Amino acid sequence: MGKSRTTKFKRPQFSAVGLPVNAVKEVDPEEDEHGDDSCPAAELLEKLQSPSPDVREFACASISRVVQQSQTIPGFLQRDAVRRLGPMLMDKSLAVRETATGALRNLSACGGQEVCEDMVKHDVMTPLTALLKECCAGFESAVMQMKDQKNAVEDVANEAVNLLWNLCENSSQALSVFNKAGLLDLVVQCLERHPHNVELAISAAHCLHTVTEDNPELLCSMNTAVLGALENVLRSSQPSMAHTLLRTLAAGTLWNMKGSLPAARQAQTLNAVVATLSQCLDYDAGTLIPDLIQAEEVCHRNAPTVTDTEDQAAGELAVEELDEEEEAPKQKRNGKVVKVDNDFSDLLPRGKEELREATALLTAQQTSLEIIVNMCCSDDPSDDEWEEESSSDESDMGPDGLCDGVSNLMSPLCLSAEVHGALINHSIPEKVLKKTGFPRTEAMDVCHQNPSWRSLIKKMQRVQSRALTCLHSILSTMDAESLGGPAALQGAAQHLSTLVFGAAEIPKDEEFLEAVISAMRSLLLMIASKNIPQCMTPQQLMSLSETATRCDVVSVRVNAVAILGITGSTLAKEKGTAEILQMIGNALLQVATRDADLVVNGEALDALFDVFADGNEAETAAKNIQLLPALKALQPVFKAKIRKEGRGKYSPQQLCVLDNIKVNLRRFIGYLEKVVKK
Repeated sequence: MGKSRTTKFKRPQFSAVGLPVNAVKEVDPEEDEHGDDSCPAAELLEKLQSPSPDVREFACASISRVVQQSQTIPGFLQRDAVRRLGPMLMDKSLAVRETATGALRNLSACGGQEVCEDMVKHDVMTPLTALLKECCAGFESAVMQMKDQKNAVEDVANEAVNLLWNLCENSSQALSVFNKAGLLDLVVQCLERHPHNVELAISAAHCLHTVTEDNPELLCSMNTAVLGALENVLRSSQPSMAHTLLRTLAAGTLWNMKGSLPAARQAQTLNAVVATLSQCLDYDAGTLIPDLIQAEEVCHRNAPTVTDTEDQAAGELAVEELDEEEEAPKQKRNGKVVKVDNDFSDLLPRGKEELREATALLTAQQTSLEIIVNMCCSDDPSDDEWEEESSSDESDMGPDGLCDGVSNLMSPLCLSAEVHGALINHSIPEKVLKKTGFPRTEAMDVCHQNPSWRSLIKKMQRVQSRALTCLHSILSTMDAESLGGPAALQGAAQHLSTLVFGAAEIPKDEEFLEAVISAMRSLLLMIASKNIPQCMTPQQLMSLSETATRCDVVSVRVNAVAILGITGSTLAKEKGTAEILQMIGNALLQVATRDADLVVNGEALDALFDVFADGNEAETAAKNIQLLPALKALQPVFKAKIRKEGRGKYSPQQLCVLDNIKVNLRRFIGYLEKVVKK
């Protein structure tokens, strides 16, 4: 039903759900009167006015912990928490500044977009900007404490940069303030602290990675100092996973800035970016995680008993939030159910260094794969429009390549020779394919057994899903020869078949299914175009189709139908395949008739046109399944459904495709009528 465009990844948000609109309403006096007993907000906010810095610090720290339970957030917002916490950012006490900024940071992270926009509306950016300016001015002058202890000013700056990152991720107004208030230079100063404070530098790199994406106003003001700071990070050689994440984020920021780079440095910078991503993907998390857990156990055996109950409590709360990620809430986005990525790993207390290292590696690898996907996307300005309208592969089908009546499935997108060469030279396709395998059983088992590490199970699975999406992108933008030729493609097809059919049942996880089936579609299309034998049996094909049909994600159903079409059109050219074609035809007719989504109906019809377009085997199969009367009965229903549901529910691009399929259906019925008369 048209080409399948590679999804362009946006930076992940802490929470895309946020709170309901009425969460920020004015509190009713009667509700307030009866609500104080159950909500700690009133008492804690009152303590912010205490003359004692210890009491103010305690209040801020308590708010910071309480708001990690998102159901408490409305109580704070209704009591004007943002306006009351704002002045605390410039408190005389550094400890109060740090805990107040941490409270606002957690409020923004756990509250989501709605809360972030409300915070900006209540002018949180003014004290935040002033705080960052003071922190950066005090980096060098601040007195360092005992050896191995952190600079207190840098601790405050770390909270401030994280808050800034959350706000810019969720609020266009915050991003506008960032562009105009000179905050870029301040965040770069924080990045430059990387030799001795990698935590602060990572926060700054996350922020830069976010604000440089699709922000031409900021990119116009880029200078050589910013470029130099990022290149210095890429040249760093510290072996820790935290530094690996830092280099990955710097690489992603440089990719975002590619249009602002001096022409003489573009090739060198591109090579350095891809080399950084390649090095990140070299690490085997499945081997590293058991080693890190073992190191943590040794460390615990040798360490004195922990007495810091506050840190313990914070750790338990953070681990609870991390575990909740596995059961993250779902939301509908343009017809597709998506899991909300509630990543609270940065809320872990200090001391869990091995867990931080493992989390940093998985985050770095996920980010690396997302950057490669974006490299494989064209810079067509309609990319973002396509992403917003629908995340399903079929959603951007315009008149081009469709109105000629030909299904131009996944035609390669434009990939510059420089990017193509860099990806091939650094063996990116091979490394991505390796990451598509299931996480090692040993790593999964040890994480299952350790509650504080359990959240990494979902992170390992997400790296696999991102790798499958990345493989789909690579297959959609490179030719067969670049990927190793027929033997390599057959090997990849066998590998994907093992992922799907290796267990007794096909995996039902929606994120995995969506990723693996899109990769299979693009790979099977490439194999078919080269007349390479396919490795899926008819039974496997039908099993995949049945599983996908029951999936709520539209793009999974669309891609499954496309796979039936690709396989069927290949088999129609071979002798003795009429029986298999009947199975495929019946499956496609069921989807075209019964699926609730018009786009899936259209894709099924499009696949039927391909499978039964020509050949003796196709003609025999079409007669046996009564394809002509079935399509004649379906035609008025399909037309009425487009007329009734189309305008309000589907994008203009999707409607263009559906109208085209409606025309092709009429023509195809005419073709079948001629076949019957022969």
